[in-house]
Amino acid sequence: MTASSMSKGSNLPVDARVVRVELAWAAGSGVPDIDASALLLTETGQVRDDADFVFYNQPRHASDAVTHLGKRSVAGAAGDTVEVDLGAVEPAVERIVLCASADGGTFGQVPGLALRLLDASTGSELARFDMVAGTETAFIGGELYRRQGKWKFRAVGQGYAAGLAGLATDFGITVDDAPRPAAAPAVPPPPPAPPAAPTAPAPAAPAPAAPASRPGAPRLTKGEERLPVDMRKRLSLRKEQVAVSLRKHGAADVVARVVLVLDASGSMSFLYSKGVVADVVERMAAVAAQLDDDGEMQAWTFASNPARLPDLRLGELPEWLRLHVRVGEVGLFRRGRKKGLDPSQVDMRDVGIQNEEQKVIAEVRAFVRDNPASAPTLVLFFSDGGVYRNKEIERELREAVEEPVFWQFVGLGKSNYGVLERFDTLAGRRVDNVGFFAVDDIGTVPDAELYDRLLSEFPQWITAAGRAGIL
Repeated sequence: MTASSMSKGSNLPVDARVVRVELAWAAGSGVPDIDASALLLTETGQVRDDADFVFYNQPRHASDAVTHLGKRSVAGAAGDTVEVDLGAVEPAVERIVLCASADGGTFGQVPGLALRLLDASTGSELARFDMVAGTETAFIGGELYRRQGKWKFRAVGQGYAAGLAGLATDFGITVDDAPRPAAAPAVPPPPPAPPAAPTAPAPAAPAPAAPASRPGAPRLTKGEERLPVDMRKRLSLRKEQVAVSLRKHGAADVVARVVLVLDASGSMSFLYSKGVVADVVERMAAVAAQLDDDGEMQAWTFASNPARLPDLRLGELPEWLRLHVRVGEVGLFRRGRKKGLDPSQVDMRDVGIQNEEQKVIAEVRAFVRDNPASAPTLVLFFSDGGVYRNKEIERELREAVEEPVFWQFVGLGKSNYGVLERFDTLAGRRVDNVGFFAVDDIGTVPDAELYDRLLSEFPQWITAAGRAGIL
């Protein structure tokens, strides 16, 4: 079988027993992250269940017929590959649809987009389909299908502006586009304090009394005494550093409500699995402990949809990290709730894998409006980029100018942050209500530097917002 250049809708016979379907594109700045996947369909054109969806979080079908091999990148050329053993495909499966999703943009932003069909045993190219796309965020490149006992390949090139949700729905997979009701997850009540650590005057209380009278000194926070010794020591040192940073910027006595927002899109998986996000949360707990005297921090996670996490109470930090700092569970599109989840946990399949920052921004804004506080709100928003909803994000943040909220965005790596990088220069706002900076590897940034950068613009905003009558 010789290589064939295919056009949309054309088909050809496939004689090789095992083939590889490679999605290829030219990597570069501003190019979205692309993920290949496959759907195994019966004669009805539907999946039998969620196990018939093969993707990076569920990389091997139970029959071993379809496997997601993963990505490669060489000299500016990128690719993601699915391997199909046609001889092992179950009789009930009539078609294997070869899909892709764009994380952080549209397929129209992906140069050199092509689908290559390869003979897995020889590596030779059997066919190539060069594709053209526009605003689509999900794409069907092609499909392998049975015809009179033989396998054939068809070039499809069909896009979905509705993303993975729209594509998946067409093949019988139920996906909730809207976030779940606010009643879930429930916020668990705080556990009772152990008898050994009464909340009444305790031996440790007098120690911080003297420095507490000094402006900007670390505050003793409710629940702090229940933390493991090593975590309590880290927290104490970090609170001191936060206090130093606040004094530097003339905000020693500032009190604020702190809200944490964590990106849970597919590209964040590595940072979660390596413990980077958990470390970020622990470091941000020190900011909340110093600024917010109730020792609590509201938290959200987001990808395709936002979800509110249980409030982070300082004394429950280890358990909170265990239960709520997680992403990308296997079986993203399974119907129903995953077994074994704690009632307080968010089912990450409801959150999805794409970047929709504007949705979580809107939800946090609604929370602040519905829960007014005497102190301003500082939102600490962590993301690895892939921003592409620029107009929607800009609209939300411009509308938020008149609200008592400062939005501090932190980029985790070198990626496309879109309008967030340009907000400091955007005119037409009474006050600058957005800060942004990015770091290559946040784990290597010392606490002193991190807190200085995190808190440098917040005090300036407080002054400006006070003059403008916003606070």
